[in-house]
Amino acid sequence: MECLFVISAHALPSLRCRNRQPTRPREGQNMRTLRRSALFKALVLCQCAVLPSIASAQDSTGDTTPASEATDLDAIVVTGRRAADRLAIDDKRSADGQVDAIRADDVGRLPDQNVAEAVRRLPGVTTVNDQGEGRYLTVRGVSPDLLNVTLNGQTAAAPEPESRQVKLDDIPSALIGGVTVSKTLTPDMDANAIAGQVNIETVSAFDRNRTFGSARAAYGRYDINGENPYEYDASFGSVFGADRQFGAVLAVNRSDRKIGSQNVQNPGGWIEIDGNEVPEGLEVRQYNTHRQRTGAVANFDWKASENASLFLRFMYSKYQDQETRDAFAVELDEDGISPGSATSGTFEGAEAVRAIRTREETTTSFTAATGGEFRFGDNRLDLEATYSRANKRDPRRDEWGFVAEDVSGSYSIGPRSYDFSFADDAAFDPSNFEPDFFEPESRRAVEDLYQFRADYVIPFGTDGSDLQVGFKYLRRDKNNDVDGEAWEYGDGGLTMADVPGGSFDAVFGGRYRLGPLVSGSLADAYFDANKGEFEEDGEGTLSATLAGDFEIEETITAAYAMARLWFGNVTVIPGMRIERTEGSYAAHAFDVESGSLDQAFNVFGSRSYTDIFPGVNIRWDAGDNLVVRGAVTRAIGRPNYESIAPFVEIQGAGSLEPEVTMGNPDLDPLYSTNVDLSVEYYVGNRGVLSAAVFYKDISSPIFAVTRTDQDGVFGGLPLTGAEVGSWENAEKATVSGIEFNAQYELSFLPSPFDGFSVGANMTFVDSEAEGLPARTDTVPLVNQSDRVASVQVSYEKYGFSARLAYTYRSAMLNEASEDDPEEDVYWDSLKQWDIKFGYEINPRWSVFLEGSNLNDAMMRAYVGRRERTMEQEIYGWSARMGVQFKF
Repeated sequence: MECLFVISAHALPSLRCRNRQPTRPREGQNMRTLRRSALFKALVLCQCAVLPSIASAQDSTGDTTPASEATDLDAIVVTGRRAADRLAIDDKRSADGQVDAIRADDVGRLPDQNVAEAVRRLPGVTTVNDQGEGRYLTVRGVSPDLLNVTLNGQTAAAPEPESRQVKLDDIPSALIGGVTVSKTLTPDMDANAIAGQVNIETVSAFDRNRTFGSARAAYGRYDINGENPYEYDASFGSVFGADRQFGAVLAVNRSDRKIGSQNVQNPGGWIEIDGNEVPEGLEVRQYNTHRQRTGAVANFDWKASENASLFLRFMYSKYQDQETRDAFAVELDEDGISPGSATSGTFEGAEAVRAIRTREETTTSFTAATGGEFRFGDNRLDLEATYSRANKRDPRRDEWGFVAEDVSGSYSIGPRSYDFSFADDAAFDPSNFEPDFFEPESRRAVEDLYQFRADYVIPFGTDGSDLQVGFKYLRRDKNNDVDGEAWEYGDGGLTMADVPGGSFDAVFGGRYRLGPLVSGSLADAYFDANKGEFEEDGEGTLSATLAGDFEIEETITAAYAMARLWFGNVTVIPGMRIERTEGSYAAHAFDVESGSLDQAFNVFGSRSYTDIFPGVNIRWDAGDNLVVRGAVTRAIGRPNYESIAPFVEIQGAGSLEPEVTMGNPDLDPLYSTNVDLSVEYYVGNRGVLSAAVFYKDISSPIFAVTRTDQDGVFGGLPLTGAEVGSWENAEKATVSGIEFNAQYELSFLPSPFDGFSVGANMTFVDSEAEGLPARTDTVPLVNQSDRVASVQVSYEKYGFSARLAYTYRSAMLNEASEDDPEEDVYWDSLKQWDIKFGYEINPRWSVFLEGSNLNDAMMRAYVGRRERTMEQEIYGWSARMGVQFKF
């Protein structure tokens, strides 16, 4: 990162900076806080770090110029990671509320493939992973679907069909200029943020105020499969025209990675036999995943006059994921299990299944925004209109299964894992496996967002106070369309030996045998040529096609008013936001025995409500380097799409125990009252020590529940004694915790040790939800870890840089059982080490080497207690080396 700023003796009070036009605060900031940050030597507007003393300055040649000898100091060029770290500290210090940030090069300083992995190193933040890669963010123990993700201040589109959470592994980290995590809310921010807000910023040409560019290429290796990932990115920006009034930035990114992972899991649960707990089976999986990302950013700015500036922002990302999953499973017959002890036994009469799932996914996201800043004297009007589309297409999600009967063998159970062995090779002979099922499926989910916002700021008084009012309109159109089929094998002599897919000896270092594989392409060709040998499961096809279809329209209209009031060294920000939510929903109600594949939506729902969100943020500058913050705010969490879609699926309508699965459009949203208090001590902009306590009182949390013996009318059919699965509001939940953070440059040490910097954070969280229908105990919130931590040690001097990072989260609940805590499913703790080395050959060329997951951290899940293993998955380490050019 290279950054240029110019300071003059008369410039500081007026906050004029020649390398950023227009001067528009980021969300959560205002001109008075920017003035305050300048006085504390945190010149945020210049987008670079101010040196700890302005008594003297050093230019790029190494000369020093005393400030007393010149009105305008020579240009100071600040480069390297420390500049970005200092800027992130400035962001935190100058914000209205509690925030943490990463800036510029900070996003890519470790082997972080996407935004989620970059942000997880901030205090109180962790990720929910997929295939060993961060996908969603959890902030202070609150689920990702309650986190508001914005792109340049406007709500980001969510491609996932079921939920509101935004996939952050779709966005390449190379395209991002910075990310800010706001842990307390002000009224100008969306209220749909119980977990807080993550704002992703792209780069403006006025951030640099010169011509600049970079190009980077990297090539690597994955240990687990020997594949070689590669990526490249480039950016170019410039300011031009009369008085440099125009600015443009273009950036592109491409990555191609073939990921491997190995998985072992229990396909059922744990059962008790003769006082001994025994797993119901074992499933071994080999994943081969090909992930490709393509991204582009185009930003254009025009400073039309001293009182008007306009912008255009475009961002496009394409995420392609092709995966083959080979699986071998053994499902035990409870009557055939013979425990010999608490840790071992034998089994017979088991069923073996060999399967292959072939999946393709393409997700594209596009955002276009336009707006501007207009000044009327001291007043300022900001306008912005945004259109976003997230399009998720899965052209195939096909699975074949072949089955063999009467498998026998033995099992042994360890402290946190278990093993199976087999009496003979019957389970490894492909000619013993006959077709059991073929389930092809495709789906498409689309979300369109239309947004407009206006913010008007009116300064008053002589101390820098202001009044801010605003309006926002958001319309969301969301639809999901699934087409599925279910086929069973009838007459014919097909066996797995006729569609061979090779063989894979074992996974987990030879511990678990996998054996012969199915060829998906050969099986598909056989099905196409011999369709008469298969029988369609009409009920399965109907369920796969209709249950997941829905259309949702949601409109949110909001208005707010807030003030920033200065009382000496105390800032008070009171305000209120009003949001009107109107939603309409459409889906299918059907009986699997009599429904029709071509039926139109026939069940509908709607909901509208108006909410008021008062709040107050208080900041006390208790000393030159000490900041105390407090906030009491209110937030909302709207239900996920899957849970409010009014679908009704009925099975066994004519039986004594019919089964119903249905959505619940009458779900109440979650509401949270949040109390936050923090203390921050700054050592210039070279370091910070902070501590924060937080408490969230959440009403109406949502859980999936099943009720038995239900009488009523479901999907137009009267049923008696039905088992009904749906979503319901529990009574309440609380989240409380304490967060510690320390970051400091060790520049006081003698050379060469003065190039070291250290950083560490730790967050302790506790959550309790109560009021689940069939449980009297309290349950933690889903995806909430009791402890989250990150530690980083870095060095930067003489052109050499290095950074070692450790991230940790404790176990977290993945799925709550309806009535038995012993059946709750948890993700076990996760610990990971990453490292990066870099060397700057000259000011334009540099090289780097980085390694990720050096300790081969395993994903693990368990049921109820740690010794009852549910799932284990390994990914191995990865490494990359690359070269970068910049000017």
